[in-house]
Amino acid sequence: MSVDVSPQLLGDLRAELVERHQQLVRYGLVVWTAGNVSARVPGRELFLIKASGVEYERLEPASMVLCDLNGERAEQSGLKASSDTAAHAYVYRAMPEVGGVVHTHSNYACAFAAAGEPVPCVLTGIADEFGGEIPVGPFARVGNDDIGEGIVSTLAGHRSRAVLMQNHGVFTVGANAEAAVKTAVLCEDSAKSVHLARSLGEPLSIASADIDALHDRYRNVYGQQ
Repeated sequence: MSVDVSPQLLGDLRAELVERHQQLVRYGLVVWTAGNVSARVPGRELFLIKASGVEYERLEPASMVLCDLNGERAEQSGLKASSDTAAHAYVYRAMPEVGGVVHTHSNYACAFAAAGEPVPCVLTGIADEFGGEIPVGPFARVGNDDIGEGIVSTLAGHRSRAVLMQNHGVFTVGANAEAAVKTAVLCEDSAKSVHLARSLGEPLSIASADIDALHDRYRNVYGQQ
């Protein structure tokens, strides 16, 4: 199957995705073969995603499977795409501004997902990155559009770019794969901090006006403009 995309562009994106997957390992967000990162191919109705069941230490650029936005393989390959491909494809179809999607089963965030409980916005860092609580999406089975529908419908009502899918795990979105990985890292860090805070008592809430101001400053003032 021939795809009209620059081989250099695909090669660079595949190499970047290998590194993004290694970041998940370094930050302790995944074990064994679970989890994945995908990236939209700029200017094309295509995306790349990790092959199913490949261990992280064995990942190489060729381990990234090219798919169309229906989740079908878009080139000849002996590799089967991730079992989460349908969810990623649904997000890309529904959210054209998204350029990267990440899925993890990180421990603390998954604890909240198992309880069906959002991560409350009780730290300035959570307000900065998520603009409020990290919401919980509905339970859905793997392999069809149900997870993608849950991700999109849940994020539509929140400033958060992360969602905890009930009884499952974390999905994050971003303008690119790097941004989505960053959000996944901060989601797990936030869930861990809230869990630890609860060992000392009920965490103190932050006023909604302060959350708004913190989030706006982080988006528009913080860092190098």
